[in-house]
Amino acid sequence: HPPLQEAQPSAGYIQAYPPGVRENGGQYSHAGVWALMAQAARGDGDAAYRYFTYLSPAHRSRHPDRAASYAIEPYVMAGDIYSAAPYVGRGGWSWYTGSAAWMQRAAVESMFGLGQHGDEIAFSPCLPKHWDRAEITLARAGKRVRAVFVNGGAGRADDRVDDRADAASVRVLQPGERLRWSELDDGTCLVMTLPSAA
Repeated sequence: HPPLQEAQPSAGYIQAYPPGVRENGGQYSHAGVWALMAQAARGDGDAAYRYFTYLSPAHRSRHPDRAASYAIEPYVMAGDIYSAAPYVGRGGWSWYTGSAAWMQRAAVESMFGLGQHGDEIAFSPCLPKHWDRAEITLARAGKRVRAVFVNGGAGRADDRVDDRADAASVRVLQPGERLRWSELDDGTCLVMTLPSAA
């Protein structure tokens, strides 16, 4: 921003887009997701989640005013969000799979902190402080494993696992601790206590 209309020297093909659309001054979703990932990389889960709500079609469509201006499906990622009148807030390039793939990676890898390297998995989550609890279920090679994250101020993680997990299947996990998927039993429930909010 601001959009490039008559820039000299020419900025190239992006000047072919109307002002406020895509790379010409709009919110290009790839870059927005990368900004979300950068906030998580610097350890700011509140900012990462705030960016997530800006980009998420479900969050955007939940608000009556923003939904009306968004004007595309509430369940798919837009390639970009327009920033110039008369279309401020409108989504473009509906069903844009590149943006959806980056958003999925941002949620799973950056916010939930899942790292996978061959047979090894580890979690280094960066979640917002206002969440008391979050969980993710992984399915791979015929088995399912749950990971439950509990805010440190909400009690011990192993005390907060619901009755879907029997005591024998619960394993307390530390941030960054590496596990071998092949050594986990089907139905294992990993629990992690996150540091208390400052």
